Amino acid sequence: MENVILVIHLILALCLIGIVLLQRSEGGGLGMGGGGDVMTGRAAATALGKLTWIFAIGFIATSLTLTVLARQEAANSSVVDGITLEDDSAPAQEDTPSLPSGSDLLPPASTDAPATPPRAD
Repeated sequence: MENVILVIHLILALCLIGIVLLQRSEGGGLGMGGGGDVMTGRAAATALGKLTWIFAIGFIATSLTLTVLARQEAANSSVVDGITLEDDSAPAQEDTPSLPSGSDLLPPASTDAPATPPRAD
């Protein structure tokens, strides 16, 4: 159910973006737009304007529905329920290989090689 509403929500979001981008700039928002038209008290309701309202109402309705569904699922569980505490009395398991110690990285002491290479002057 939640996935279906989420898909509808995403489709409405894309449609709303597309419809808004198709509309002509009339209000001069942000100082842009060209309008030599006289501002009237009531703007003409165009087909794109009506579709914008329909998609916006649908988008808000699906947003509220998804919020209510998420809240109902969150009420049934808690983040704390997923935390498991280790028991200190149980022995620790050594599944991972250990790193070599510092003495394993040193060369053997019985070699005749010099400790540092000779300086080339």
